[in-house]
Amino acid sequence: MKRAVYPGSFDPVTFGHLDVIRRASEMFDVLIVSVLNNKGKMPLFSVEERVNILVEATRDIPNVQVDSFSGLLIDYAARNDIHVAVRGLRAITDFEYELQIDRKSVV
Repeated sequence: MKRAVYPGSFDPVTFGHLDVIRRASEMFDVLIVSVLNNKGKMPLFSVEERVNILVEATRDIPNVQVDSFSGLLIDYAARNDIHVAVRGLRAITDFEYELQIDRKSVV
């Protein structure tokens, strides 16, 4: 079974997020959309509100599950036996940032 996680703050959930969710849900048997609880930021919505918004927004996509986590994504993925992370890119600077993260995780 191919499983993936789409992590993010989702504060607020956007049409761009939903587009990535729909596209990724077609590529994997299970897509877990997981809301990051970042205690270092002042979010507009609570984690519970963001989870509830995502559950409602994705209710018509049967293979999407919504969850939340705090800490490192790599730890969350290991606990849930997930080997693929889905990421969205808005601009070339996002790509450069993600590439740096990827390089650090390989080293």
